[in-house]
Amino acid sequence: MKILAATLIVLSFFAAGSAQAQAQAEAGSGAAPTSSLQDSQSVKITRSGSQPSAKGPAEHFTGSVTIDPLFSANDPSHTSGGRVTFAPGARTAWHSHPLGQTLIVTAGRGWVQQWGGQVEEIRQGDVVWIPPNQKHWHGATASTSMTHIAIQENLDGKTVEWMEKVSDEQYENVQSTSGGVMGTKEPSAAQKLIGDFDPKLAELTDNVLFGDVWERPGLSKRDRSLITVAALIALNRPEQLRHHLQRARENGVTKDEVVEVITHLAFYSGWPNAMNAIVVAREVYH
Repeated sequence: MKILAATLIVLSFFAAGSAQAQAQAEAGSGAAPTSSLQDSQSVKITRSGSQPSAKGPAEHFTGSVTIDPLFSANDPSHTSGGRVTFAPGARTAWHSHPLGQTLIVTAGRGWVQQWGGQVEEIRQGDVVWIPPNQKHWHGATASTSMTHIAIQENLDGKTVEWMEKVSDEQYENVQSTSGGVMGTKEPSAAQKLIGDFDPKLAELTDNVLFGDVWERPGLSKRDRSLITVAALIALNRPEQLRHHLQRARENGVTKDEVVEVITHLAFYSGWPNAMNAIVVAREVYH
């Protein structure tokens, strides 16, 4: 009798477990579409730095150009955007956009020109609207870098129509008409600072440090600025830091990036160094 009772208890346990498993399976089979729908309606955050940068392809750009994707089109939207950093002298080829493009300049100075029109200088904070199918180019000036966010819509899966490159002759003509390097050359910062006292050191600074090392293609000017700023913070050199923060700003380094560098280095180079650097950075970026 006890054996029979125990057998009935075991059978009832497995029967209950089987019913529960079946109920869970049925619930699970209907959860997938619901979960997918919920995902499509959820807020999506793409973390800064989570997407790899890319070099601007040589067939569409001249000079050193870095492209950081920001967002792609999410249905039903057809809008995408990216951050593009141009080293001094770098620019796009002539091109157009089927539904137009908006540029938001976030750092430095640059130029934009539509076909047959005048060159316009653009600076940090400027917003540029390029109408649909308008042939144009944009990029950095000859002496300063420029970073902008580019936002455009796709039409039948296409956002851009690439054309011929902006020739060196066309670009040099821009420099001439805008008062660039074709005009009277001003003394460099080194020449102004020490040229009358130590002309050779000023010459080496211009020709070797900034004329050679800073122009090497292995690192962009933006990356070189970040490295130099970090070194000067660690060495607690506020006067030199001020000059290089100004250069970093021209090379596309943002205020938020400088703040992150200083905060990070506070734990490695010391709190006093970071505090001194913050004072200088506030002066430069305000």
